[in-house]
Amino acid sequence: MDKAKVKILVVDDEQGLCAGVQEALRREGYLVDAATDSAAALKFARERLYNLVISDIKMPGLSGLDLLTQVRAHHRDTLFILMTAYGTVESAVEAMKQGAYDYLPKPLDMKRLRALVQKALEFQAVVAENNELRLRLQTRGEPNLLVGESEAMRAVGRLVEEVANSDVTVLIEGESGTGKEIVARSIHMLSARRERPFISVNCAALAEQLLEAELFGHVKGAFTGAVASKPGRFQLADGGTLFLDEIGDLSPKGQGDLLRVLEDSAFRMVGGSELIRVNVRVITATNKKLQQSVADGKFREDLFYRLQIVPIVMPPLRDRAEDIPLLIERFFEHFTAKHKRRRKRLSPEALQLCLRFPWPGNVRQLRNTIERLVITCREAVLEVAHLPDFLRACDQNTTTFTVRPGSPLADVEKMLIRQTLTHVTSNREEAARALGISRRALQYKLKQYGLLAGGSDVQGSPPASHQSP
Repeated sequence: MDKAKVKILVVDDEQGLCAGVQEALRREGYLVDAATDSAAALKFARERLYNLVISDIKMPGLSGLDLLTQVRAHHRDTLFILMTAYGTVESAVEAMKQGAYDYLPKPLDMKRLRALVQKALEFQAVVAENNELRLRLQTRGEPNLLVGESEAMRAVGRLVEEVANSDVTVLIEGESGTGKEIVARSIHMLSARRERPFISVNCAALAEQLLEAELFGHVKGAFTGAVASKPGRFQLADGGTLFLDEIGDLSPKGQGDLLRVLEDSAFRMVGGSELIRVNVRVITATNKKLQQSVADGKFREDLFYRLQIVPIVMPPLRDRAEDIPLLIERFFEHFTAKHKRRRKRLSPEALQLCLRFPWPGNVRQLRNTIERLVITCREAVLEVAHLPDFLRACDQNTTTFTVRPGSPLADVEKMLIRQTLTHVTSNREEAARALGISRRALQYKLKQYGLLAGGSDVQGSPPASHQSP
């Protein structure tokens, strides 16, 4: 947070107090205006957008609550901290009902005021990020990694909708690049917590000695370098959702600390003695097989069962190749608009090559590939020659595939059916003859293995014709 860009308005009819608060916050590096009456404050608010307004409740003319109502009617993201010499529970409750971030009793404790200002601005930054995410999710052109008509993705979508309005913990499993964080954000955005923060933490990126302070915060002087108290991710996510990515890399101590918070909804900051209670929904994700980690003694069994009350498994892209044409179309649509380029599409041959490629980086790799093509290619129709080397190196005429010994027969059959429809013929009657089964049997197996695009019985090639012209 760049304090030099933060604008604060102080409003109080006590001129000395007003000037004192203004000077104290200016010394912190903020841009601070001051007004000694509501009329002047409203004039300031019409001329400038403020991050935060610190106002007395009892003033001649408009009260602090009236000021809050009028300012937020035009600038809903402006936060209010109200000051009052009548520090009753009733006035505090009414202030919070009207939308105030918090209140402070008089006489003011400047140390507490500075801490509250910092906390309010951190909260505002989180909300701004969350609003930007909401806009992205609601914009049709945004690349949504959850796009797909395969039965596997339809099942994920149904599960997301079912769990969104509960507070159960969710464990999302899947390979890197399959869209685990997008699932977590979608659950948050569909839940009653959507107006509160979504906070994400990558457990693998934090050293064990820093993880506790990052999650739970620390008080001033808790350790070398702790020159000021700092809230943790649990506090920042209060009322909202905390997403813990790569949970399988959490240290044994971190696992124990997390389990206690999940059970008690309370914790102590590092170096602190006060018990802090929070209302946070926890969603976790991993690209590891946590059940195997439990069997190997690397992950606590009690924590595993506490986290995976509702498990969601994200399928790799190679297991839902029928979604690739729609994903490509959406990515082209988004990135041509984002980079202000002409509309593009793949030729049938280039699309077939994309369908055959196994995409080890999953949807993220496909997304990045399409963005690269949008930026580097001028043509409206992109041929095989325009594709990156790693795609062109894929044998376009291969009619074989590798089966790992020990693979389930159902997986082998599913792969054989998909490869036949992709590499031999897309006509289901011809494919059934090649496989030595009836067309009805093939139709049943397509449904059984989730290989039907949208559940319809339509002959012909994969939906390349759905590409943007």
